[in-house]
Amino acid sequence: MAAESDMTELRRGVLGPCVLALLELRPRFGLELVRDLAAADGLLTSDGTVYPLLNRLRDAGLVTSEWRDEQGERARRYYSITAAGRETLVVFRADWAQFAATVGGVLNHVQGGGHVAPDGGQ
Repeated sequence: MAAESDMTELRRGVLGPCVLALLELRPRFGLELVRDLAAADGLLTSDGTVYPLLNRLRDAGLVTSEWRDEQGERARRYYSITAAGRETLVVFRADWAQFAATVGGVLNHVQGGGHVAPDGGQ
């Protein structure tokens, strides 16, 4: 179905900023990020998308990673947001607010004055 494919693309496009937002709160290991994203209803459609995304974010300098071998647990790679990642997140949040308002206006046929056009804006 085309609509499901469109939603998958939309989810994929916002997954990076969502990962950065989670890492802004505290460092996390990969499976923890997968669980947190899956808990956000409808955001994560495949576990397999998170690890390649983390590698891209690391390659872009937006996150760092380190292996931690904590007492009583197996070694895990923890990811942390960098200063560049925080800056990217600040910009995305501002852009997202404007973008979401614009898309909402178009989808709901709202004209610049904030009212709904009875003829669909034509």
